[in-house]
Amino acid sequence: MNMSRRQFVQVCGLGTLTVAASGALVGCGGGSGDKGSAASDSKLEAIKSRGKLKAGVKKDVIGYGYLNTSTNEYEGLEIDLCYQVAAAVLGVSYDEAKEKKLVEFTDVTPKTRGPLIDNDQLDIICATYTITDERKKSWDFSEPYRVDHVGILIKKGSMSSMADLDGKVIGVSQGSTTKDMVTQMLADEGFDATPTFQEFPDYPSIKSALDAGNVDAFAMDRSTLKGYTTDKEELLQPEIEFGAQEYGIATKKGSDLSATVDDTVKSLLDDGWLDEEIETWGLL
Repeated sequence: MNMSRRQFVQVCGLGTLTVAASGALVGCGGGSGDKGSAASDSKLEAIKSRGKLKAGVKKDVIGYGYLNTSTNEYEGLEIDLCYQVAAAVLGVSYDEAKEKKLVEFTDVTPKTRGPLIDNDQLDIICATYTITDERKKSWDFSEPYRVDHVGILIKKGSMSSMADLDGKVIGVSQGSTTKDMVTQMLADEGFDATPTFQEFPDYPSIKSALDAGNVDAFAMDRSTLKGYTTDKEELLQPEIEFGAQEYGIATKKGSDLSATVDDTVKSLLDDGWLDEEIETWGLL
């Protein structure tokens, strides 16, 4: 029976790629005297030994990483992507990884995600984590699996131009790059506006502040904002695209897991799986 590339990935869970990648990485240890040390430092072997991937995800970003309170299950593109990584590492199919729940999810915030990787509590972070040159100094990142742009959500009719942001309060997430992106955009586009920024621990808190009138705008990646938009809100000047956000999966710096994660993302980009996920979850 002929099998498409996508079907092959679904059935095999990218296991073949993983064997090649992990073999190349783990096999670099040298002579027999180094084998014990290499095995103890191997993230791939640690995951295989426990039989589950430990992933940091968001719990409040609809379409990416969202904890559905009615089912108590995580759902979204990034959740599915974590199962693909687990399938690749553990040598099973994507469907089997989901069915057997071979990923242990932990919700993370911009402040906690880095430290949880550093202290080995998590194997990967797949949580709308924007790749930056500064972050690449501390962690490894996969090829970007999604590119988004920053948007500014306001109450309908409250403003008509970015210039109207002068003196206004913009709600942003703690530890995010959004504040810098908005500030840079205003300068680049020539708007004479100096807003202030208020940080919040999570996205629902920002939306609640906007609803209550405690902030004038909610700035975040557009796909995230879509999940918090009702018929009472709108994007401010949506024709202005700024602050491109390249999302990547983060792993510990120098980890032997990094190559496997990167190979997985590249294969899923090549075969169209990620494009289908974007459509499935209705992302902008």
